[in-house]
Amino acid sequence: MNVIIVVLDSLRADHVGCYGNHWIKTPTLDALAQESITFTRAYPESLPTIPMRRTLHTGLRTWPFRDWVPQRGDVVRAYGWQRIPEEQTTLAEVLNGEGYQTGLVTDTYHQFKPSMNFHRGFNQWRWVRGQEMDSYGSVVMVDPRVIERHTPEAVSGFRREWLQTLLTRHMANQLERKGEKDCQAPRVFLEAMRWLEQNRRAEKFFLVVDCFDPHEPWDPPVEYVDMYDPGYTGSDILSPSYGPSDYLSEGELKHMRARYAGEVTMVDRWLGRFLHRARDSGMLEDCLLIVTSDHGHQLGEHGVTGKVSWGMWYELMDVPLFLRMPDGSGAGERVSVFAQHQDIVPTVYAALRLQPPAALDGLDLAGLARGNARPRELVVSGFNNFVWYRDGRWVYMGRNDGERQQLFDLSADPLQQQNLAEEEKGIAEEIHRRVLAVAGGPLPVYGEILKQIDSSWYRV
Repeated sequence: MNVIIVVLDSLRADHVGCYGNHWIKTPTLDALAQESITFTRAYPESLPTIPMRRTLHTGLRTWPFRDWVPQRGDVVRAYGWQRIPEEQTTLAEVLNGEGYQTGLVTDTYHQFKPSMNFHRGFNQWRWVRGQEMDSYGSVVMVDPRVIERHTPEAVSGFRREWLQTLLTRHMANQLERKGEKDCQAPRVFLEAMRWLEQNRRAEKFFLVVDCFDPHEPWDPPVEYVDMYDPGYTGSDILSPSYGPSDYLSEGELKHMRARYAGEVTMVDRWLGRFLHRARDSGMLEDCLLIVTSDHGHQLGEHGVTGKVSWGMWYELMDVPLFLRMPDGSGAGERVSVFAQHQDIVPTVYAALRLQPPAALDGLDLAGLARGNARPRELVVSGFNNFVWYRDGRWVYMGRNDGERQQLFDLSADPLQQQNLAEEEKGIAEEIHRRVLAVAGGPLPVYGEILKQIDSSWYRV
């Protein structure tokens, strides 16, 4: 049996047709749902990019980030954002030892920064350069007037400087782009197709295709944007400013959402081409396929844009998760058991009938779907100094020390608009105690470390 895992960064579940979206075109993922077990209550193990991928490769929880230290050579200061611990064994290392041809194709450049080691265990890996802040193109070649045209007038101060820094680097990285095939997601899936061609004679293989899109900047060819906001003449909002969304006019916010939607559709189209190639080559015939995202993205539904840790509402926390079994079992089924990213590695070991090298933190997704494993009663996740909890009725979020609590009754308020933390203070406090029990004690706070960090890191 072969294994393919696909990660689509920042893809919201509610922006996929088979999860209920009626205005964004995602035919590939919708068709995949007909062949797969679709998990309708799947959530990040932890956020953002790197903490999730530590779990993806090991099957071990990254939260509650007790071992976090800022990484030399990296500027991101998200808790849990660090290399895979040396004492942990990756899935790729185990399968490599079992005779699998192991491959990683990705443009998620954070995994290749100094001190990082996410290609460990892969005997063939390809880094597709040029995504976001990857130090690839020359910023000297970028016209500052172009950057101004992509910057909303209302953004000022640090937020404006950071946004323009990001856009400058992005424009520098994309200077050689001539058509759709030169965009990041197409390049990733074209490289993945090339990997399939090179390894079609492999006795058995394990491939991870880790696509950083639809992460911002949202810069697909104009025809994708015109699908969702034709005739727009204002500022092109390629990337959000993290925080309150009131810097955008109603038209700008609509256009930003259209750009994200266009990116989603482009990613879906190229995922489809990759899966079509895998099918035509026979490499899907005896293959376990898992497709998911690391987290969603805030697009103004609760008055914020970006990925803001104190706002872990549904738009950030609900992710798609598809499990396509080699024998076709469960095809078209939708299951509502709680699932998280720490379940992916145990699922692969169970399917391959391999014993993991150590105890893992997740559950076999196939077993959960079949009712062979006891389902979770609750799930817990974390993002920097904030924690998130969900059970059959309540969604809770709050700071690690129990302050700034939010509580939502999903039975009456599925879109999480009415904060009941004060009205139902006893329930909020009880849930916080449950979170601490799952964490095995008090949650860490790293504020003093962050105060010592030089804010000049964001310069190009």
